[in-house]
Amino acid sequence: MKISEFATFLEEIDKRSGRIEITQLLTEMFRRAQKNEVKPISYMLLGKVAPDFEGLELGLGDKMIMKAIALATGASLEKVKELYDSLGDLGLVAEKLREKRAATLLDFTTTKTQERDVVSVFNELLKIANTSGEGAQDTKIKLLAKLISELNGAEVRYVVRMASGDIRIGVADQTIIDALAAAFSANEELVERAYNITSDLGFVAEVLAISGEEGLKQIKVQPGRPLKPMLAERAQSLQEIFEKMGGKAAFEYKYDGERVQAHKYDSRVELFSRRIERITSHYPDVVEALLKGISAQSFIVEGEIVAVEPETGEMMPFQELMHRRRKYDVEEALQKYPAKTMLFDVLYVDGVDYTSKPYLERRKKLEEIVQESDSLALSTMMITQEVGEAQRFFDEAISAGCEGIMAKTLDPAVGYRAGNRGWAWIKYKRDYKSELTDTLDLVVVGGFYGRGKRAGKIGGYLLAAYNPSNGSFDTVCKVATGFSDEDLVEIPKMLEQYRIPQKHPSVNSKLNADVWYKPVVVMEIVGAELTLSPTHTAAFSKIREGSGLAVRFPRFTGRIRSDKSATEATTVDELVEMYKSQLKKVQE
Repeated sequence: MKISEFATFLEEIDKRSGRIEITQLLTEMFRRAQKNEVKPISYMLLGKVAPDFEGLELGLGDKMIMKAIALATGASLEKVKELYDSLGDLGLVAEKLREKRAATLLDFTTTKTQERDVVSVFNELLKIANTSGEGAQDTKIKLLAKLISELNGAEVRYVVRMASGDIRIGVADQTIIDALAAAFSANEELVERAYNITSDLGFVAEVLAISGEEGLKQIKVQPGRPLKPMLAERAQSLQEIFEKMGGKAAFEYKYDGERVQAHKYDSRVELFSRRIERITSHYPDVVEALLKGISAQSFIVEGEIVAVEPETGEMMPFQELMHRRRKYDVEEALQKYPAKTMLFDVLYVDGVDYTSKPYLERRKKLEEIVQESDSLALSTMMITQEVGEAQRFFDEAISAGCEGIMAKTLDPAVGYRAGNRGWAWIKYKRDYKSELTDTLDLVVVGGFYGRGKRAGKIGGYLLAAYNPSNGSFDTVCKVATGFSDEDLVEIPKMLEQYRIPQKHPSVNSKLNADVWYKPVVVMEIVGAELTLSPTHTAAFSKIREGSGLAVRFPRFTGRIRSDKSATEATTVDELVEMYKSQLKKVQE
């Protein structure tokens, strides 16, 4: 497939908003592609060159891309910046300047002698990503400039967007899965299952293209390939949990830490975050504890890393643990913020896949292989059918510094459902006691300048919920309270790398922010209640025509959810269910 044909498909997808239409276009694209092109296409649609757990990124910030555009087109860097401020999209900037066919600053041709195909372009991007060492930045800029100079029109636009890691067409993983299943006449659940146990869409696409459904069936849970985590629903009362669980459930402490999936293979341990990022280097003490404390040659276990107070051993808040996410001075952070790992599940042990086995069997295996210590333990657990006993357990969890408790089904037919959310796991947190029955994890999409002491500084943020039906981020509130003086200094610094001149195309907002951000950073907030609002776009016209949902009196909890990606934020559907539950309680 030529890169021009690929770009034409992307242009058509860009014009569509309906998921069905987009899926049909993607299906046709995969059908036209050669078998060896399906893998790179799958990655490129997501603005990636590899799965997240490999940690391979292009490493090109906006400034580097602007230099590459200037180098490839002969335009001045000032002109590139000026256009970027105007257009808000480096892809459009490169396309516009390329159309002028300005003389290049390097000895490259400004006309194509042979049209590039998808694989060759992907390989160039891969080459950029793999460039490291002394002089890497300059080399990356020159490689991208060369690629830009060899492309025209929409090809340039989308390749530059890929280089920035944001292709801006709003295609989510699930939409690609649907299209792959349709293109290769495969069972959609089988494709989704393969993705959920490998977290590698390109790999799954390649296997499907070459070997079909039979190839997918051969994909097994394997240490080194992180699984998508199983997710929980939320409940507003213990009574509701027992109703959902059939009158009896296992309850575990819900720790205030970082969820981790630990893999042992080839005599080493690798750690992966909830977002499927490799975080091994941040927690050498956790690696050591797992190597010493688990009696298995190979395993995949899941747990929560919590920070502990060095003197008392008591658990500390999540924010303290985030000091361990440093790139430098890891040893200093290790001493100041020691970690303890609380394991709650096992997915694989010495060649046996435990994801198909029920909770109690997995828990028993975990107890067999784990030798508890000061730095490694099993999650506190109990089984009950009594609401009063569950309430006492909840109170104990809160006293121990936990967020709340998790309820897990005892149904022997239910295994570990990688990548799925359902009532097999239910979370019940202390925040459920407020009118708004849970904290919300919302995505920062914009900022507002403050007044008074905050004049000239970002004093509030526009927050959005994720809408998985179309991949958009729909606004739900403006938050300006709960921020410490330190937050008001540090958060804008952190967000600066995601600042863009115009509203991101995946953001659905009626409000005009003073500053716009790429939808990347997730904030945890609390509020009084959910209300109907004509101003915000979350669940717009779903409950009442012309109104969306908004959070009344939102307040920042002090927690940036760096363990969650934007697509793992609170969803619009969750907000709708929370609003309905809130309404039901009022009516009762």
